Amino acid sequence: MKAFIFHKKAKAEKMKLQEVAKPIPKNHEILVKVKAVSVNAADYRSMQLGIVPVKGIFGADVAGTIEAVGSAVTRFSVDDDVVADLSGQGFGGFAEYVVADEHAWVLKPKSVSFETAASIPMAAVTAYQALQKGNLREGHKVLICGAGGGVGNFAVMLSKLSKAEVTAVCGLRNTDIMRQLKADHIIPYQTTDFSKETGRYDLILAVNGNYSLTDYKKVLKPDGVLVIVGGSLSQLFKSIVFGKLLFLGSKQLHVLSAKPSTADLQRIIDLVESKEIIPHVDRVFMFHQTIEAVDYVKEGHSRGKTVIVVE
Repeated sequence: MKAFIFHKKAKAEKMKLQEVAKPIPKNHEILVKVKAVSVNAADYRSMQLGIVPVKGIFGADVAGTIEAVGSAVTRFSVDDDVVADLSGQGFGGFAEYVVADEHAWVLKPKSVSFETAASIPMAAVTAYQALQKGNLREGHKVLICGAGGGVGNFAVMLSKLSKAEVTAVCGLRNTDIMRQLKADHIIPYQTTDFSKETGRYDLILAVNGNYSLTDYKKVLKPDGVLVIVGGSLSQLFKSIVFGKLLFLGSKQLHVLSAKPSTADLQRIIDLVESKEIIPHVDRVFMFHQTIEAVDYVKEGHSRGKTVIVVE
């Protein structure tokens, strides 16, 4: 099969398309013919840090069709359409085939396209777990910084579904998408500084953006919650090291470490199937354009999710 292999020690192009052996499923594993895979920050950030999957193949969010099953598999059959976040299974999605434990997968509804399904797992589950961590309730005023990306998009939709009042901080080029997602208020970060206001929000999700913990704390209500979902490594480090010192009062700070969860993924898939949330796919690349797709996301161009279709 063909796969994009990441070569950590290469001086020039580190990710190359190569012929490798098609994997064979073990007892509890399934072999999936990849139909679509989406790009996440986890892919390019792991590349930057030199944290490479054992097989050298990145790509966590996979949707495809089962071609073979291990002898002990009970949950699925050949020809089932499935979707998974394989970040806990060694990645492997930037390939024509991938093998992983049957318990990593959920069934893809027939009404949901492979491209849409691949856009869901990591971003949607991260957003869901962040809102759970922040104890989201109906009527809460929620600020989402970095609403224009994949996690931010899902956070807006899930917050609205919970009947919260949502303020989305994003770039000017994303304001039209925020209107489509029905954000109540939209703050373009190029023209407006949300941190000039005080005591407004019950919950803040910090998905992206160059804001300090002090900025976030200032706009929280006295019993508000800040959940750090993403950002640069330096921002995450500061949140972990200095966060507890800065948030000693009633205001709370949590740094989310999202985990793959088939239960949470199934919840989101059900919402997508019922059209209660509609994922926004920004661009679709073909398999031979995988390097270009990763660069597109890495450079901050993606509005929503970027998906690769495997021919």
